[in-house]
Formats: sequence, C-alpha cells, structure tokens
Amino acid sequence: MPYESWVDRQIREAIDRGEFDNLSGQGKPIKGLNGREDENWWLKAYLEREQLPLPLPTSLALRKEVIALQDTLADVAEEEAVREIVRDLNHRIAESHIIRVDGPPIVIGLVDVDRAVAEWRWRRRRDAG
Repeated sequence: MPYESWVDRQIREAIDRGEFDNLSGQGKPIKGLNGREDENWWLKAYLEREQLPLPLPTSLALRKEVIALQDTLADVAEEEAVREIVRDLNHRIAESHIIRVDGPPIVIGLVDVDRAVAEWRWRRRRDAG
C-alpha cells in the first residue's frame, strides 16, 4: 500500500470533488516556464513582474544619469538642492575615472554645475509662464 501524505490526500479529494475542473488556464501552457535555461530567469521574471528597470552596469548608469539630468532636476524646488545633486553626480563620475567600474569603458565628462543650474532656472521660468 503506497504512502499518501496529507497534502496528497487533500489534492486527490479535491480532484474527486471536481474542484480542478473547468479552470480558466486548463490546457494552456504555464506562463514563465519557457526560457528557464537562463540561470537568471527568476530575476528577469521578478523585474518584469514588479515593473522594475533592468539594472545597468555603473558606466552605463552614469551616462544615462547625465543624459536624464534635467528631467531629474525638474521637480527640485531649491537651487542649492540642484547644486548638491549635480555635485554628487560629478563625485561619482570622478570616482569612476579613478577606480575601474563595471560595464564598458566609457569616458563620461563632469557636468558643469553652473550650466546645469542655469538650464534648470530657464526650464522653471518656461514651465511657470
């Protein structure tokens, strides 16, 4: 006589009662089972499910941050906060020049703080009026 665990018995009894009949996904492939040859399938599925962006290597992330800087600054209300954000970005860029960061070797120039502030001011005036 084969051993039947409590869980197995619950499943068998539910099948006997017809509780698994006419389920909406019956006969359809289970989403997410394809592509599991990739060792990071679970991470990619998690990022997709949670609608998170794919993390970039540091060099590419810094470049992307420089490109999107004015969009990042758009909601900042105080000039000193704008300057601090740009100084922080410049600090991380300078560090990337000193130590080898992950990602392709990309030369990223420092952001001119005064120029970034001037553009931030111009956008605020434009959007206000």
